[in-house]
Amino acid sequence: MEKFQGTGVALVTPFHSDGSVDFEGLANVLEFTGQAVDYFVVLGTTGESATTTPQEKSQILQFVKEHNPKKLPIVYGIGGNNTLKVAEEIANADLDGVDAILSVSPYYNKPSQAGIIAHYKYLADRSPLPIILYNVPGRTMSNLSAETTLALSKHKNIIGTKDASGDLDQCRKVINSMSSDFFLTSGDDLLTTDLVELGGIGVISVLANGFPQEFSEIARTALKGDFEKSREITTSFDKINDLMYIESNPVGVKEVLNQKGVCGNQVRLPLLEASTSLKAQIAELLP
Repeated sequence: MEKFQGTGVALVTPFHSDGSVDFEGLANVLEFTGQAVDYFVVLGTTGESATTTPQEKSQILQFVKEHNPKKLPIVYGIGGNNTLKVAEEIANADLDGVDAILSVSPYYNKPSQAGIIAHYKYLADRSPLPIILYNVPGRTMSNLSAETTLALSKHKNIIGTKDASGDLDQCRKVINSMSSDFFLTSGDDLLTTDLVELGGIGVISVLANGFPQEFSEIARTALKGDFEKSREITTSFDKINDLMYIESNPVGVKEVLNQKGVCGNQVRLPLLEASTSLKAQIAELLP
């Protein structure tokens, strides 16, 4: 659990204008974020995992392993709505040097809570690494209820959950009843302080790509019990956080990185790079 306390950055995957993976850009992102964050999350939603090929996924993960001078823990995203296929991807992945798997709740199928439990148990029974649940109803159209999360927390190979439900009451129920060997971390940047105050251990952050020092400080001050300072820093991101999602993630944060000279702003279809309007709004808010 200590490996995943604080701030994990949900790494973007930089692309060239021709659509190929920009590994030089990725090296820049790793260097830019790695001096401040506590661990890397590779090929989650922000990494555009839905539109990267199996070969690219393997290359990206290997690249992160090789460009991790501080030896930060690595969480690797492997999830989907076909349970057998996800299990196969886990079995075939080179997980040497990876600390845990982040696996999103099944989307599109709209499974029952019992189906979600069966899905995760099937994966956890077969995974060589511990699994972190990922609850993001805004994308999956299904919610891991507190009861479901707590049922899954009893599995010895399921160690925590990233919660992006925005439901603080639900998170409170999980935190108040979970065992000491299970954790909850925020999947919503601006709720980090609130969830740490409830008993969460940090955040897996989108904005940490563009603001690694600041977001690491939000989690660290909250974990030290200085919630006033943590909220003060969080409030300064209210306006720019909204811009990260109006044209879908990671369009906004890639534009932040582009304007900071870290990597380009290219994304893969069906996403489009930031509009002229969004670029201007972001530019107004950057120092």
